[in-house]
Amino acid sequence: MRISRSVTRAFGASLLLILALGGPAALGAPDQSDRPSPQAGPSLAEQIVGTWELVSYRVEDKETGKIVDAMGSTPRGRVIFTRDGWVAFNLEGSDRKPAASEADRAALMKTLVAYIGRYRIEGDQWVTAVQTAWAPEWVGTEQRRSITIDGPYADVVTPWRAMPNWDEGRLSRSIIRFKRAP
Repeated sequence: MRISRSVTRAFGASLLLILALGGPAALGAPDQSDRPSPQAGPSLAEQIVGTWELVSYRVEDKETGKIVDAMGSTPRGRVIFTRDGWVAFNLEGSDRKPAASEADRAALMKTLVAYIGRYRIEGDQWVTAVQTAWAPEWVGTEQRRSITIDGPYADVVTPWRAMPNWDEGRLSRSIIRFKRAP
């Protein structure tokens, strides 16, 4: 179907006149002048993609409110979010040394968090369907994390849960800071 130029011009002129006289309300749209304008900029799904370096990993005990550097003062690690929906974590505590015994090797597990899975964004959270993990009880679960990205930093908070590494089975949450890796 072919529309003539005169019809196209007439439609365009009419639309401009309607908008000039009454804005979207003139077309029957609800008045949104008192609503905040949507924030410009990339979505969380766009911002999260890339490689992030671990800056700090603190744990808060729900019962006592005590916060500790669970991974020490100089933890290391990365989290990588791919554009096609994969996430991979490998976070290690400070000053890890090779194990000299089986007891040493078991102790090293208290300073490690590692898992891989598919992720999706829901509001200000990402949810990972865990496929492999350092802690077998996480495989097949969904791990939910709240995240706030501010410039080069990403601040992450987990829900309250019993972590397999620390706090002896009591409820705790992790408060983690990442910086976008160069």
